[in-house]
Amino acid sequence: MVKTKLRCAGASDPGRVRHNNEDAFLMDAERGIFLVVDGIGGQAAGEKAAEIALDRVRARLERQTGTAEQRVREAITMANNEIFKAAQGNVEWRGMACVLTVAVLENGSAVVGHVGDSRLYQIRGAEIRKITHDHSPVGEREDNRELSEADAMRHPRRNEVFRDVGSEEHSPDDANFIEVQRIPFEPDSALVLCSDGLSDLVPSAEIRDAVERNAANPEAAVGALIAAANSAGGKDNVTVVLVEGEHFTAPAVLGAPEKSGSSFIIGAAMFALGFLIALAAAWFSRGLWQPAPVVIAPRVLAAGPGAPLSSIAAAMEEARAGDTVEVLAGEYREQVRLKSGVNLRSRVPRDASLRAAPMSNGPAVIAEGVKRARIGGFRILADPQMPLSVGIRLVDSEVEVEDMEVDHAGVGIEIHGGNATLAGNAVHDCSSEGVLILGAGTPWLSHNSIQRNKGAGIAARDGARPALIGNVIEKNSLELPAGTDMALIRERNFLLDAVAPRAASKAGGKK
Repeated sequence: MVKTKLRCAGASDPGRVRHNNEDAFLMDAERGIFLVVDGIGGQAAGEKAAEIALDRVRARLERQTGTAEQRVREAITMANNEIFKAAQGNVEWRGMACVLTVAVLENGSAVVGHVGDSRLYQIRGAEIRKITHDHSPVGEREDNRELSEADAMRHPRRNEVFRDVGSEEHSPDDANFIEVQRIPFEPDSALVLCSDGLSDLVPSAEIRDAVERNAANPEAAVGALIAAANSAGGKDNVTVVLVEGEHFTAPAVLGAPEKSGSSFIIGAAMFALGFLIALAAAWFSRGLWQPAPVVIAPRVLAAGPGAPLSSIAAAMEEARAGDTVEVLAGEYREQVRLKSGVNLRSRVPRDASLRAAPMSNGPAVIAEGVKRARIGGFRILADPQMPLSVGIRLVDSEVEVEDMEVDHAGVGIEIHGGNATLAGNAVHDCSSEGVLILGAGTPWLSHNSIQRNKGAGIAARDGARPALIGNVIEKNSLELPAGTDMALIRERNFLLDAVAPRAASKAGGKK
């Protein structure tokens, strides 16, 4: 939770040389999430990598389970593996990746996650400090003081990096992948997250000066920094996110003699001239800035007894991308179809129950070709009078399923392809598999409780390769692809009294 009041602003500009923009950024002051992404790969590939990274990092960090450090590591890893998979499936995206820097603010500190050569600076008390370390040959020499900042900015190998997000598969705790650190974030300090389009062209002292000169006006500071990068050549996309604490101000000039008469007039005139030059630079570069996005405000639609929409189906029909459907307490006998971009949740976790629809034995929840959707907080219940062949079926979909309970279904959760995320769910006492994963896909299973299912607790077949982290697996067998590193599975999960794993009959090998 963010307790410090914040002022923040962000912008992204293609620069003066490139026509496309492979950068992206995120600001969520309410949750304290700030992100800058710089895509690699050229044209559509770099933009796609940045888009995937922003979407996956945001989705994981918005779900506030685990420590901030754990969330940051998992978020970046999820982005990494999805970018890698997307690149393998499209020849035009081969080699795409990105670098990124993310900050999560909570209770007077900032948890910083970083891969590559984007940067985070901290400004406080008339000083600027580079918090992140550049994962590049030149940046490493600069950090070790073998090169000055000016020499590093001019170095011909400046754009090379030896860490990125997306070029190969990773796990959250892989060595030499994600740099994570926690730093104090005082109310009188500011953070600058930026792509190398700024740091390669504008020295850190000038960055500090622009921020302090525009203290308490982050929009003006961001505009001045982008204008400075473009004035210095604008050879790359430039993205800046500025976060100020509520007491951040320009530092007082200590020991300065009082000015009077002509010296005061000259000083004031010089200040005015500098201010006018900065305004002119910002004004004449305005055409290079990206236009402000058109924002359609998301809605919360209530469904259930006494609500404007009496059924979940009616609410989902009404909902558009970005909306949340909030379901009141009660038992619902209807098949729920998920919709792209829509968040479906029980208003009070586990107070809304889903049963078999009349004349149907399931699934209770189904998604087919759905993108960026979520469902959470429901109980899915089955019994001999109202059986369910499947609790949740996800087909070629990108859906987050969190804090759900599936009790006594046939198959608890069935995944066919796609990149689903299962987090914090309880799947138990099913007559077949607890979680059945079919077809090429890399679903993410994190901190689920999978117990007493008669089939395999988790079964991955036909080329599926799930990532398993923090799951509790009890009184189930596991059916994982041949070649799975079971020592790693045991290390990262809780296999209480799980039956010894067995290889899947149609497991796909690692490419």
